[in-house]
Amino acid sequence: MTLVYLIAGEESGDVLGARLMAALKAARPDVTFAGIGGPRMEAEGLAPLFPQKELAVMGLLEVLPRIIQLRARLKQTIADILARRPAVLVTIDSPGFTLRVLRGVAGHGIPRAHYVAPQVWAWRESRVKHFPGLWEALLCLLPFEPAFFARHGLAATFVGHPVLEAGLDQGNAARFRATHALTPDQRVVIVMPGSRRSEVGRLLPIFGETLQRLAAKLPGLVPVVPVAHSVAEAVRAATATWPVKPILVAETDEKHDAFAAAEAALVKSGTSTLELALAGVPMVVAYRVNPLSAAIAKRLVKVRYAGLVNLLAGREVAPELIQDRCTPPILEAALGRLLTDPVEAAAQRMAFRDIAAGLAPEGMAPSAAAAAEVLALADRGRVGARA
Repeated sequence: MTLVYLIAGEESGDVLGARLMAALKAARPDVTFAGIGGPRMEAEGLAPLFPQKELAVMGLLEVLPRIIQLRARLKQTIADILARRPAVLVTIDSPGFTLRVLRGVAGHGIPRAHYVAPQVWAWRESRVKHFPGLWEALLCLLPFEPAFFARHGLAATFVGHPVLEAGLDQGNAARFRATHALTPDQRVVIVMPGSRRSEVGRLLPIFGETLQRLAAKLPGLVPVVPVAHSVAEAVRAATATWPVKPILVAETDEKHDAFAAAEAALVKSGTSTLELALAGVPMVVAYRVNPLSAAIAKRLVKVRYAGLVNLLAGREVAPELIQDRCTPPILEAALGRLLTDPVEAAAQRMAFRDIAAGLAPEGMAPSAAAAAEVLALADRGRVGARA
């Protein structure tokens, strides 16, 4: 039997890990699993070493009080891997924890794959010097990443982006409108402020004022806010006083239905832009951090665009309104153009199709491509062990 040890420290990694597990079982039915993951990975057959939520900690102020506990979990994880001797270890994103695990099992003959390349191409490129010797395979989601790592002497493989398997283009607009009793003159606008409390607290007041200003000129706007479980309470509190009452959606299917019904979106920079692009929703990309963080980022960030759609296109497909330009009047004007100018909206949708075409290796779904790399690594490890 092939034992695959997986570690996913966040909700997004749980989704990715579950799809990988399903693809591994389809390719090799005798595969078994151990490690750390969330409910989706548990549903695929993982009995977690400890609850995933213990690792889902972001930000210095959140990490500091839990350093002792996190160090204990790190030692426990490394010990469990060395005791089980899996055919392959797959760490998924969460570099603060997973890269330490990879380093902790180095030299013990266990093949290691890291899934989701650290985004050092975006900022702090100097971190690359710490990567040699951490893994035998690096699985990348974005097509330009292997070339970047090759320049630093690190082999990497493009396996495709998981958004392609999320069903984002399969929503039902009519079902969403019927569920929420929307009339034909009501127009759905998606609002995505991020999945971290700091982002929600900083962006939702700006987004709320933007929608209030826009609704005065374009009556019938219906904001829809997809809500991550980690920030559900914060989103409800922040939107409770909005004069334009939003619909909050938490379930994946309803989120996809909302995308199908939407005419435009106001979204924070990041992976959310790619989700909307796959669903064909024209968007305005926005983000703001505190001035000190912005000054630091300006010195460290190496990429021209913040939104993944623009980064992949190599041009500003969707307007990016960052920092000082992330204000209600400017956002209102940009979002208003998408809702009133069909030519501008159509241009975005056309660009999105080109972006989607480059997000998967030819002839394979991303999870299947990742599974093939993981099993090939496990098989090479067996051959090496026999030799």
